[in-house]
Amino acid sequence: MTQLTDTIDHATLEKLAEAGTLRGAIVVGQLGGWGLIIQYGNTEKALAAKAKRGVMRIFKKFETLVAYLKALGIHQYVVDASGFNPSQSNRTDATERLKKAHQAAAYNDWLNAQVQEAIDDNQPNISHQQVMTDWQKQRAALLKQAESV
Repeated sequence: MTQLTDTIDHATLEKLAEAGTLRGAIVVGQLGGWGLIIQYGNTEKALAAKAKRGVMRIFKKFETLVAYLKALGIHQYVVDASGFNPSQSNRTDATERLKKAHQAAAYNDWLNAQVQEAIDDNQPNISHQQVMTDWQKQRAALLKQAESV
């Protein structure tokens, strides 16, 4: 993912489009899809990914980006496909994130089962003091056994 300092969110873009203050838009080919640069005033800013300010939003399909622009009333734009490579994608990143999410979910399921098992356990509770007393006796016996060897 490309980290940028100048980004614009959807709500701001929507307001600029409604006000008619946009100079233009540039669709930029990226690894895994298409990004969008918005031009207004003397400024150019990339459309930010949802909840990831500073990261360019990537549209996987050109058609989705076109529909997005049309919904905003932006019907003309420049396309720079020089950085687009259809044989490459960021799918490995998505696959890795999905794998980690499944691992985390499996761990949560295991942990919840362990907690529930402990809650359901009807063996009598033993106080910490009792455990320490028993351990001291066992330790003393082990030390005595080790000395005799």
